[in-house]
Amino acid sequence: MSRYRNERIRELAEQQVRFAPQAVKTRQISQAEDFLFSVKGGLEYRFGEVCFAVTGYRPETDVVVKGRDLAHDLRCLVEDLSGSLNQPISELGEPALTVKEVSELFSVSAKTVDRWRDRGLPSRRMNVGGRLRVVIPQSILNRFVADHRDEIDRGSSFRQMTQEERQEVILAARELAAEGLGLTEVSRRIGERFSRATETIRYTLRDFDKAHPENAIFPRVTAQVSGEHQSLIFDLHAQGVVIEDLARRFSRTKSSIQSILADVRVRRLRAMPVEYMDSEEFRMDDAESTILGEPPAYDEKSSVRVPKGLPAYLAELYKVPLLNKPQEQYYFRKMNYLKFRAAELQKELNDGRANARVARRMEALLDDANRVKNLLTRSNLRLVVSIAKRHLKPGVNFFELVSDGNMSLIRAIEKFDYARGNKFSTYASWAIMKNYARSVPAEHTRLDRFRTGYEEVFYDSQDGRGNAFADELVNKAQRAAIMEILEELNGRERKVISYRFGLAKGTEPETLEQVGNRLGVTKERVRQIEVRTLEKLRRIARVKGVDIPGI
Repeated sequence: MSRYRNERIRELAEQQVRFAPQAVKTRQISQAEDFLFSVKGGLEYRFGEVCFAVTGYRPETDVVVKGRDLAHDLRCLVEDLSGSLNQPISELGEPALTVKEVSELFSVSAKTVDRWRDRGLPSRRMNVGGRLRVVIPQSILNRFVADHRDEIDRGSSFRQMTQEERQEVILAARELAAEGLGLTEVSRRIGERFSRATETIRYTLRDFDKAHPENAIFPRVTAQVSGEHQSLIFDLHAQGVVIEDLARRFSRTKSSIQSILADVRVRRLRAMPVEYMDSEEFRMDDAESTILGEPPAYDEKSSVRVPKGLPAYLAELYKVPLLNKPQEQYYFRKMNYLKFRAAELQKELNDGRANARVARRMEALLDDANRVKNLLTRSNLRLVVSIAKRHLKPGVNFFELVSDGNMSLIRAIEKFDYARGNKFSTYASWAIMKNYARSVPAEHTRLDRFRTGYEEVFYDSQDGRGNAFADELVNKAQRAAIMEILEELNGRERKVISYRFGLAKGTEPETLEQVGNRLGVTKERVRQIEVRTLEKLRRIARVKGVDIPGI
């Protein structure tokens, strides 16, 4: 009974075949056939209604069955019930035709009759000459023909595809394949356009690709995608490149791209270190409802007035309310619990199909944990500023000091054990000051290595550079010359040079890897194109007599 598409209908058929009396089976066969004629492929049906129509019993369930699957499975149920009766065809009381006889009657292939059966033509298994065979009662066939006259006539008038029609199908398939559609969807659309069966179009396209592999519409890609390209595909998709574009760029089907994305996601999540401060609270039965409940409310009286004259960055810090001790306990416990749940899910990641669901859930937990971590970070940035002020010395940039302290704060948030009951500010202050005790002297030592004794002379000396306006005119002239030369490059060469050297207005130079991600190639390929293009630019510059620094 493995041919069933829906597990609940398979279980229903198996149960009735094994336990229902003969008279009940006979009645259920008729009821299933009547219900089958009412099934529409585009609709959905509740399993409870299906079970009631066949057996008279309505189970309490929310399971829904698609119409196409239901038509197929009800036909299988009728065949299994009738086959278990082993009834001779002579006892049917009316003529019955085999699949072959039906195909000859309507001048169609046996596969066409099988498609009719999958779409709702009931058939039974009866004893014919001592063995069970699939037959279709005459009354059932007449009823199906009356309900599906257009489909029957279309099948009966089937003719072989001419060479001209085959060429039209192939051209249409190329246009649709260029849009990123797969073989199944292309076959369905062309079948509707040319009034042909989807399978007929599919076989036509497959035969063409087999006979012309060098010009195939859907080339078979047998080579495995390298790990580097799999990571590139994942990163491009994360940057917003849609699956259809990735399929065209890497000569893959959409389903294979989706499979690669799922595999890379699982592989990265499996290798990701998930560190957290463990606690017995996490394993309690009511852990989720207790730990993820509503947070303690903020004290409205604790708001701080923003001092005047502060830089924008420092002024923003005063707009984030400070956390009291109960709030700190709540958010640290929540962050670590979310990481604990993610680490537990990480153990379930394997090579099975459940990976996608587990991966999505794990990513959601880690995202929630990061949001809590960001809240804790923002709430303690004022602490970093206050400590940085005390370590400010001549020659030390204040905002670099704050940035260094912020990194210490983030590490302290990850390492803080809330279960000990200490206030976080005490722990964080110690961690930040300990970091400054190392980094500030180290910075002074580094600067001392480059002191010359003439610093005051250097700072007091005048700027001997030329006129800024004249320099700007020179820069504009050089840029105009460069842009003129770039016009002689092809599209890919021009893009590589523009991205690498930041020639487009408002852009910055990009790395080989960044340019590769833009163009969908490896960074080594970008390097090769860059070397070849720069040599080409040198030749063009020499011919035109243009002097461009760096080329």
